[in-house]
Amino acid sequence: MENLKITVFQGYLFWENTDKNLQNITLRLSGGIREKTDLIILPEMFTTGFTMNAAELAEPMNGKTMQWMEKTAKQYDCVITGSIIIKEGSKYYNRLIWMRPDGTHEHYDKRHLFALGNEHNTYTAGTKKLFVELNGWKICSVICYDLRFPVWLRNIEENAYDLLIVVANWPERRAAHWRTLIPARAVENQSYVIAVNRVGHDGNEVYHSGDSTCIDPNGKVVYYKRDEEDLYTFSIIGDEVEKVRTALPFLKDADDFEINI
Repeated sequence: MENLKITVFQGYLFWENTDKNLQNITLRLSGGIREKTDLIILPEMFTTGFTMNAAELAEPMNGKTMQWMEKTAKQYDCVITGSIIIKEGSKYYNRLIWMRPDGTHEHYDKRHLFALGNEHNTYTAGTKKLFVELNGWKICSVICYDLRFPVWLRNIEENAYDLLIVVANWPERRAAHWRTLIPARAVENQSYVIAVNRVGHDGNEVYHSGDSTCIDPNGKVVYYKRDEEDLYTFSIIGDEVEKVRTALPFLKDADDFEINI
């Protein structure tokens, strides 16, 4: 695998204001990206904040945000990812989009819906994981609450990954859980984990401290930022995953299991 250049945006999200969020992200990217990057990662529901107002804010798969993502991926010649509210038929999804610079895309619908916030009463849960490749890296992408469920995220041979991406609107009052679970997922799966959160208060006066981070397969911190908006580019090392798995071949001793959806 080649080294992978990652740009993360720990952003303040304007509550339920798609146009203002897209304008802000566009501005931050234009002023902050000064070198070629392979992947831009945005938070969960990056156009609206974590809202249950799906009926008013949901977009179709050919809506303005998808068009913006396609344009932005082409402009920076990289993949861009993050989750948005999508409507298909009569159903709403908290959907992560994986947009390539050629306009092709894939998606992941959040599997574990946050019942404490009534997300399960508004959105439809996904049933399939998303695995993609980028510059030789096998990547799995999930959304926020999924982080709490290690069985769903377990690195297994038939769907092995080298990098786990978590996009989130994770509140500060449970930040200690966030900071514990991210390195746990990295160490147990012997992969990099990049987790991108938002900052600031949302429309429900819930504060988000960010704490966006990248952890390597040994549990070491590559990147960490708290309490302020940040756009930052860093590299993850191509041979680090294989080096750890060769020196400490723990994954081959993992238990077999199956998930019933």
